[in-house]
Amino acid sequence: MEIEDLTPVLESGQSAGIGIIGCADIAVRRAIPAILRSPFRLAAVASRSREKAEDVAAGAGCTAVEGYERLLETPGVDAVYVPLPNSEHAKWARLALEAGKHVLLEKPAVPDGDSARELVALAEERSLAVMENFAFLRHPQHEQARALVADGAIGELRSYNGAFGIPPTDPGQIKYQADLGGGALWEVGCYPVRAAQEYLGESARVLGAGLKSDPELGVDVSGVALLGDDEGVTAHCAFGLSHGYRSTYDLWGSEGRLVLEWAFTPSHSARPVLRLEQRDRETRILAPAFDQFLGVFRTFHDAVRDPAARAVHHRDLVRQAGLMAGVRAHALGARPR
Repeated sequence: MEIEDLTPVLESGQSAGIGIIGCADIAVRRAIPAILRSPFRLAAVASRSREKAEDVAAGAGCTAVEGYERLLETPGVDAVYVPLPNSEHAKWARLALEAGKHVLLEKPAVPDGDSARELVALAEERSLAVMENFAFLRHPQHEQARALVADGAIGELRSYNGAFGIPPTDPGQIKYQADLGGGALWEVGCYPVRAAQEYLGESARVLGAGLKSDPELGVDVSGVALLGDDEGVTAHCAFGLSHGYRSTYDLWGSEGRLVLEWAFTPSHSARPVLRLEQRDRETRILAPAFDQFLGVFRTFHDAVRDPAARAVHHRDLVRQAGLMAGVRAHALGARPR
């Protein structure tokens, strides 16, 4: 069957227009300010409530749209950002791709490898980009960390240890709603699991996992995952929704250790510290201040404009979804696929 090519065609030098499906807090507080400084042109924001869409659009200087379907039909929208509840990601990503739009999905993108492969296949069939938003990866401190490891600053990498925990908040929030894809694994566990993949080989797999659930909330509130690759490098990932705040990972090598003290959610004005421990010497390396959300939209815009830039994002989306599904399967005692 011949498929109509709905892919937006952009002239050289033309800014791509982006629309936002949903007016979630993260979209208003972090994404919109970053988009307005990025190469994108913010074309429209959509909400199920006309009043809410108009309120957000007025502050952003763009078109207000009532209804997510209508945003996909709005002229000038070449790409969409989807910050909806986790349970809605796969549906709206598919509809957006079918409408010829490039897609940036808030993390976690989808709950399993099959769903990820289906979205990637559809995106590649339509010559579109689909990307998962792990904003922390765009902060320069991770480039610094990868370069130090590659240069042998800690010798041969032996293990990774990552942790992300946040204090409990209002139990009525989306992260505590099981039917909306809530729970500690999806809300915070995805961060240390994704960071680990920057250092483990392609053969990375889940070796073990555990989740602790709160029977009153009906979701997992803490957990741990152990990953490993064929080279013997392991990754220990701890996470939770009932913890004192912690956002860190460290890399332990044959000759030293590298610690990122504020790995996942530094503010745009913060200068995170990398601590390099080598034998009897400790070196503190100050990373530059940077808005990692701005980095996301610059990276996504590159993928929209350059087909060659898309493959890595597609691969990463599938790999992350598969590992996360493996963590959950191990924790629940199921046999992972």
